[in-house]
Amino acid sequence: MNKMKKPQTTVSQPGRIFSHPVWAGCLALGAAILWGFAYPLIKIGMTEFCITPDMTGSKMVFAGIRFFFSGLIILVAAVCLKRSFKVKSVSSIPFIVVFSLLNTTLHYAFFYFGLSHSEGARAAILNSLSVFLVVIFACVFFKSDRMQRHKVAGCAVGIAGIFALHAGNADSGHFTLLGDGFIILNAVCSALASLMTRRLCRMVDVFVGTGISLSLGGFLLLLPASWGSGTLPSITPSGVWVLLALIAISTISFVLYNQLLLVNPVGKIAIYNSLIPVTGALTSCIFLHEPFRPEYVVAVALATAGILLINKGKG
Repeated sequence: MNKMKKPQTTVSQPGRIFSHPVWAGCLALGAAILWGFAYPLIKIGMTEFCITPDMTGSKMVFAGIRFFFSGLIILVAAVCLKRSFKVKSVSSIPFIVVFSLLNTTLHYAFFYFGLSHSEGARAAILNSLSVFLVVIFACVFFKSDRMQRHKVAGCAVGIAGIFALHAGNADSGHFTLLGDGFIILNAVCSALASLMTRRLCRMVDVFVGTGISLSLGGFLLLLPASWGSGTLPSITPSGVWVLLALIAISTISFVLYNQLLLVNPVGKIAIYNSLIPVTGALTSCIFLHEPFRPEYVVAVALATAGILLINKGKG
């Protein structure tokens, strides 16, 4: 008598969870929500450590400690999980260094500088530019990501949302180089690093590559800080807890995001980052008591609509 075998589900296998449409979406959303919480936490941390907008070295120390230790945690976990540390070739090393510079050092140097000169909600919405840049760049550089009408419409609507930030009164609509300008540079670095992730993962294990990029990038942030006498002016228990929370956010989010980029089309994963400005704006207004300006509602609505348009259909 033949016994019917129960069909095997791909979701039950950990390695395939990241490529399963439902699970991939849930994990990408989880990483985006965590990153959104980083906006108010960074500003709270700067207050706790008494870091003022003009303390360039101290900002780099704050950021460098966060990513250096986040990378170390991932590398230690990689050792415990017996992940391979083998690099494809010696010629891969320069690429890994450049990736670390873009993904961590320059990305977060611009981010911390810009955020210290901008409201958390405004910076969160403006940073959504990276989502649309990834979609555009991915269609240019990857055959698997094709530019289609819904993607063009989505990018147009989303970018219009970013411009909506400057449609308010004189205070809310004024563009600043140190604030808005640096957040835009951060978005460009983030988009370029997202495109490089897939190639990085062909050179080294994704888990190990993530740890190396964060720890090396964090170390490079600390170097100029040491030359500029950067310190944490005041260390409080609350500040330490905030720093630990930021380290946890980086550790979890980057591992999830890079693994998702490895096995899914770049555009399909990057679009979930649209939730970052929503989370960042809401948490900044709640925890930092920032005014929630009317243009924020318009900007978030348009950015979210753009993401939904991009995610419409296949390809």
